[in-house]
Amino acid sequence: MNNKNQLENNTELFENISPNIAIFPENKTFTNLINKSIEIVTVPKPENTNINQVNVGIVLEEKLIYKILSKYYKEVLITEIKTKKDLTKLALRKPDLVFSGVKYFYFNSKKIWLNDYLELNDILYIASNKSSLLKESNKSRAKKIMQKSNITTAEFFTTAPGEHKNKKSLPILFPLFIKPITGGDSRGIDKNSIVHNYLNYKKKVLEIKKNQHSRCLVEKYLSGKEYSVGIFKDNITGSIEAMPIEIIVKKNINGNHILDFNIKKNDEEEVIAVLDIKIFNQLSILAKKSFIALKGKSFGRIDFKMDNLGNLYFMEANLMPGIRKGYFYRSCLLNLNINYEEMILKITANGLH
Repeated sequence: MNNKNQLENNTELFENISPNIAIFPENKTFTNLINKSIEIVTVPKPENTNINQVNVGIVLEEKLIYKILSKYYKEVLITEIKTKKDLTKLALRKPDLVFSGVKYFYFNSKKIWLNDYLELNDILYIASNKSSLLKESNKSRAKKIMQKSNITTAEFFTTAPGEHKNKKSLPILFPLFIKPITGGDSRGIDKNSIVHNYLNYKKKVLEIKKNQHSRCLVEKYLSGKEYSVGIFKDNITGSIEAMPIEIIVKKNINGNHILDFNIKKNDEEEVIAVLDIKIFNQLSILAKKSFIALKGKSFGRIDFKMDNLGNLYFMEANLMPGIRKGYFYRSCLLNLNINYEEMILKITANGLH
């Protein structure tokens, strides 16, 4: 960031900075560290790195985050939770903040949601709680919540193999877009996700059931531009900051623009700032309304798409967005002109409030 105020040895001022201002020193560390304890909480990683850990919403670069936070805060730890006893010890230590992307743990066949557990123990955390995460994780449920809030979504229905036995039984006309009803990172989305006939519809629904073990969300296909909007909610004032970006994907072999799993994985899409002020404002208003409807906390990401007439539609939300170098980070970079370290510090400062 250009022309930033230099905060030298001024812990009190730093602690009182609103997370929406995000003023941090460049290439400096405080001699007087902020007297806060932060634990970066992770779970054991699978041996097969291709496995999707469904209980982890944000995959952290914990060593890098540790390095960043240690420059500013007095006590920073990386804690790997393997057992219920580890979680109990964490609660007894009572850190000022838990920085984690873990949604829940399975201990003795029981699911324990981390952020709700932290709330019960009066420990602050960085993202949303169980109630909000359940609202957004099921794409059909999220769309119904949007509709109740007068936010337009594409026409949709849900299905599984055998439920719609012929073309006439489909509630929406072709072309259709088919994806898993749960899950992120465009898993289950590929060049065959747009279908123009009943045979291809059946094939894709069956494929998602077999590979993603999920019901399908079937939407009216929208052929327009694709957007994502990063969100910061100030935990002190309640004000919400929207950071729209446009995602551009080249045509695939079928002549369609699809943000599929492989394009995301290989980082082949182009991400640009939204320069049209009218569209920027429309996206900002819709994203803020969507975040409020889902009762999101601290930060998140809301996705939209246009039809061929330029109308915007809510697609899905992510209240635990990736914070490595994905869309949330790029929305911060393009809208706030802050780098990765500054983004981590902004998330942390907001969490501590």
